[in-house]
Amino acid sequence: QVQFVESGGATVQAGGSLRLACAVSGRTIATDDMGWFRQAPGKTREFVATIGDGGTTNYADFVKGRFTISRDLAKNTVYLQMNNLKPDDTAVYYCNRPLWGGTAYVAHTWGQGTQVTVSS
Repeated sequence: QVQFVESGGATVQAGGSLRLACAVSGRTIATDDMGWFRQAPGKTREFVATIGDGGTTNYADFVKGRFTISRDLAKNTVYLQMNNLKPDDTAVYYCNRPLWGGTAYVAHTWGQGTQVTVSS
């Protein structure tokens, strides 16, 4: 069974930075695309960023130039560096293996996520 444990969320002021981590167990990330997703209050879950098994990255337009997805294969962990945070980035952030690029359709059960709150 594949499990995701997200961490690193916090409350920060607008313009601040956070680094989220997602520890994956039950499957190696070396051969999978991996992604970050988020769900804001009252909204559906949405795609944020993905990193392919070859290291290619893709980002939603609203985070381009501010967020960076990366991975540590030795730790089987995926990261999301978030800079210049905005109040609209407030959401619970999740990681998972995407099934279709640019969407929130994923292969496995969601983890608990990590809360990011950006104050203005």
